[in-house]
Amino acid sequence: MSKLPKNHKFIDLSDYGRPAARLIANSLKKTSFTPVQVTVLFIISGLIAIACMLYGYYWAAAFFLILKSVLDAADGELARIKKTPSYTGRYFDSVADIILNFFIFLALWHITDSLLIYALLAFVGIQLQGTLYNYYYVILRNKFNGDTTSRVFEDKTPIALEGENQRNVNFLFALYKLLYGVFDKTIYFLDKKATGSKPFHKLFMTAVSTFGLGFQLLIISIMLVLGWVTFIIPFFIGYTAMIFVFIGIRKVL
Repeated sequence: MSKLPKNHKFIDLSDYGRPAARLIANSLKKTSFTPVQVTVLFIISGLIAIACMLYGYYWAAAFFLILKSVLDAADGELARIKKTPSYTGRYFDSVADIILNFFIFLALWHITDSLLIYALLAFVGIQLQGTLYNYYYVILRNKFNGDTTSRVFEDKTPIALEGENQRNVNFLFALYKLLYGVFDKTIYFLDKKATGSKPFHKLFMTAVSTFGLGFQLLIISIMLVLGWVTFIIPFFIGYTAMIFVFIGIRKVL
């Protein structure tokens, strides 16, 4: 099942790893490999990338960041191919993402001798960026009968789907709320009326997809291999201002 019906699909710049992700998922569909195990692999890839950053192996770091993005897409693809969507996988994926993002920016702080407050601001910035993109994307998915494992408002613990444990869902949902709650509330406060708006234009969603985690990691990777390491933290602090630009465009459209 696709995340969106064909008529409402847009060019997602953060989803460049999808073709490779589908190949991986298709190669695993007749095995006992689970989507959660693929998520574990992307966690490992992310940790290797962080280690490579700390030791100055920036090309290797870039490779493992891109691999992490591919595997991040592959777990969802495998769940759709095997028809085993789960809230366990959905929240585990998100929790893993935010924790890895935090350590990526701690690593950048360490290797660039930036002030810690700037690294933390950049981290908050990319989380708000990603939250805005996900907010708009999930609105579309729910409005047009796409993949609805993600919900626009994550305010109640969901009922476990077939094949998963309710206790696991409860724990991961609580952890998700702890880590993402402030970002979700901030974006909702800034654009409360988005849920009732007309369908977002495809070009608009393509532009907002630059806030997607895959594209963020691509930018970090490119800047690493170009030797622009010291500019990564300032870039993401500055790019956060585009949140207000996109929200303004959404309201005008």
